[in-house]
Amino acid sequence: MALQWAILGYVVAAEVAIALLLTLPSPKIIKDQIVALVSLTLQPITGVVPFAAFQLLDIYWKNEHRLMCTSEVCTASERDRYEKAIYKAQRNVILCVSACLLYWCIFRICKFHKDIKEKEEVQKRYKNK
Repeated sequence: MALQWAILGYVVAAEVAIALLLTLPSPKIIKDQIVALVSLTLQPITGVVPFAAFQLLDIYWKNEHRLMCTSEVCTASERDRYEKAIYKAQRNVILCVSACLLYWCIFRICKFHKDIKEKEEVQKRYKNK
C-alpha cells in the first residue's frame, strides 16, 4: 500500500515541476517546444486521474469501516494509532486531490498556449492579406 502512495507522491512532484516549467517566463521558441513536449505526454499521464480516484474510493471505504476509538475503553496506544490513521488518510486525500488538480492545471495551461498560438497565426494571416 505504501508503494501506491509513493508513486502518487512522485507523480505529484513531477506535475508540480511541469507546472512550474510551463508558467516560468521563457523565450517564445523555448516555451513552444516545452508546451509541445508536455502536450505529447499529457495523454499517457491521464492515467493518474482514475488512479487517484480509485485511491480516494479506497480511503472512503476504509474510513467508513474503520473501528472507532472514542470511548474511555480505548487505551492510549489504540487512540494514538487511530489518530495517526486519520492523519494519514487526510494527507492521502490531499495528495489525490492535488494530483487531479495539477493534471487539470497543466492541461489548461497547454490548451491556453495552443489557443494563443492559433490566434496569433490567424492574426498574422489577416495582416498579410
